[in-house]
Amino acid sequence: MAYREFHYRWEYDLKASPEELWPFVADTNRFNRDTGVPEVSVENGDKKSQGEGARRLSLSRFGVKVEWEEEPFEWIRPYRFGVVRRYLKGPVAQMRVQAELKPKDEGGTHLVYEVWAQPKSALGLTAIPLQIGLISRRSFAAAFRRYDELASSGEKLRFQPSQANFTTGGHERLRALSDKLREQGASPEIIRKLAELIEQADDLTLARIRSHALADYWGFPRKDVLETCLWATRVGLLDLQWDLLCPHCRGAAASSRSLTGISAQVYCESCDVDFMVNFDNTTELTFRPNPSIRQIEVREFCVGGPQVTPHIFAQQLLDPHEKKELKLPLEEGRYRLRARSVPGELYIQARAGGSPEAALRLTEEGWPADELVLDTNPTLRLENETGADSLVSLERTSWSDQAATAAEVTALQVFRDLFSNEALRPGEQISVGSLTVLFTDLKDSTRLYREIGDAPAFGSVMSHFDVLRAAIAEEEGALVKTIGDAIMAVFRRPAGALRAIFKAQKRLANPPAGMRPLRLKVGIHAGPSIAVTLNERLDYFGCTVNMAARLEGLSTGEDVVISSAVHADPEVAEMLASPDCNLTATPFDQMLKGFDEESFMLWRIREGMKE
Repeated sequence: MAYREFHYRWEYDLKASPEELWPFVADTNRFNRDTGVPEVSVENGDKKSQGEGARRLSLSRFGVKVEWEEEPFEWIRPYRFGVVRRYLKGPVAQMRVQAELKPKDEGGTHLVYEVWAQPKSALGLTAIPLQIGLISRRSFAAAFRRYDELASSGEKLRFQPSQANFTTGGHERLRALSDKLREQGASPEIIRKLAELIEQADDLTLARIRSHALADYWGFPRKDVLETCLWATRVGLLDLQWDLLCPHCRGAAASSRSLTGISAQVYCESCDVDFMVNFDNTTELTFRPNPSIRQIEVREFCVGGPQVTPHIFAQQLLDPHEKKELKLPLEEGRYRLRARSVPGELYIQARAGGSPEAALRLTEEGWPADELVLDTNPTLRLENETGADSLVSLERTSWSDQAATAAEVTALQVFRDLFSNEALRPGEQISVGSLTVLFTDLKDSTRLYREIGDAPAFGSVMSHFDVLRAAIAEEEGALVKTIGDAIMAVFRRPAGALRAIFKAQKRLANPPAGMRPLRLKVGIHAGPSIAVTLNERLDYFGCTVNMAARLEGLSTGEDVVISSAVHADPEVAEMLASPDCNLTATPFDQMLKGFDEESFMLWRIREGMKE
C-alpha cells in the first residue's frame, strides 16, 4: 500500500545575512543535535550496491531502529543545500530536506526550510506529522532564531555556549595551569581567551581546536597562539592530536596522539580511497582540553552536510546522462573542480571580467587541460556522460590556510624543545613538501681550539649554538641537530632562514667584551624533503638536505651561499632588491660532489656591500 507524501514548508525572516548564517544553518551535525535528533551510527553496508558517495546510517528512536541510505548533500554556498534519504528499516520510506537562504533587499535573510517525507507503514503515517509536523517545527524555529542571534551579534561568536562537563576539580586545575602558563611568559590575553573557550564552548567545538583559526578570530599572531597551545599541552591544560586529512573531503580520516602513530598511507572510509600522508597538507595539529579538566564527548548527529567540508563551495550529484545548470556566486580566487568518476581535476580562476558561463562534459577521458577563467557570478552547465552516478565538487584551494600543518609545526623551535621525543616510527618516511634547509659551520674552528685551548674553545662553541638557536627561533625555524661545531636547521620559508643567519653572523662577529669574534660558513637550499626518525629524533633527508650541506662548504665565513631555488623565492627577491637590507648577490657556477658532477647556478650573498 502506497501512502501519500507529507510536505512541510517553514519560512523565517532573519536579521543576519546568508553569509553570516551559513556556518550555523549548514552545520547539520550541530543542527540535528540542537533539534533533538538522536546520535547516528555508520553501518557497514555493501558499497557496490550504494550510489556515488552514499552512506548507510542508522539511529534508534523510542526503541525503534531506523536505517537508511543517505545520498551526498548537495549545496551552493551560502544559498542552498539539501539531501535525500532512502530508508531500509523503520516507518519511513523516503525523506528529502532542502534549505534555501535568500538575501532580502533591506538586509537579512528569508530562510525557507522544506521537508518531504513518504511513510512506509501505518506507524509512519502517524509518526511523520507528530515528529516532523509538530515537534520538529518547534525545535527548528527555536534553533534558527538562536543561530540568527549568534550570527548577527556584534561579537560573532564562533562557538555555541554550552553547559561544560568539568571533571571534579577541573575548574581549579584550569585556573592553576593558566597561572602557570602566565609565569612561563605566555600572553595573559591569549591565556584568558583560551580558558574562556574551555569553560564555555560546546563539545563539538572543543573536540578539534584549530590554533590558527582561533588566532584569526581573536586577532593575535598565529605563531603566538600556536606556541601558547603547545605550552598548554606541555603543562597539561590541553592534549594534542595529529589529524590525517583526506585530500578529497578534507575530513580527518584518522588521528594520532603522537607522530609515532602516523602511517604513510591512510584509508578514508567516507571517500573509499587510500591516500599518501604528507606533512605539508594532509597532517594537521589540533588540540582538545585535557580530560583532567573537562571531559569531551564527541558524538555524531549527521556525518554529511556542507560544514563537514567547508572548503567545498558547491557540490552536485548527477545521474548518468543527466544535465544540471549551476549559478555560482564565487569569491575571487582559485578553485578546483573534481568528480570521482572523472580522472584528474580542472582548475578554475574566478575574477571580474572572466567568462560568464561554461559548459563542461563529464567523461572517462578526464577534464580539459587548460585552466578555466570565470566571472564571479558564472553559470556552469554540467553534463554527465560517464554512464554512472557522479558527484561533482567545486573546492576553494585556499581553504587549508588555517591549518597548522605538521610541516610548519615540526619546523618550530618551541615544538622541538617541548616535544623532543616526538618522532615517526622507525623506518617510516613521510614527505614534508617544500622545506628550507640551512647548514652552518664555524670558520677556522681547529685553529680556535689550538690558540685558546680546548675548554675555552668548547665554551665558545656552546655559546655560538645558543646564538644560533635564538636567531633561528626568532624567524620561526628549528635547530634540528648539531654536528660537531656545525648545525642543521629548517624553516618553512627561505626568507626566514636568510634573516636568521644574518642576525647570527652579526652577533657572532660582534660579541660582548672579552669574547672572541667568530665567523660562520652558511649554505641554504629549499625543496622537497622526507621526514624520518634518526637517533630517536625527528630528522630530514633527501637531495635538498644533501645540497644544503654541500653549499655550506662553499661559504667563506663572510657570506651566505644560496641555491637558485632560494634566490627565486619572492620574499628573498624582495629582500635582495630592498635598499634597507643592504645585500648584494653574486652569481657563480659550481659543480657539486655527489650530484653527478652537474654544474649549478649559485649565489653568494653578502651584507653591507651596497654603496
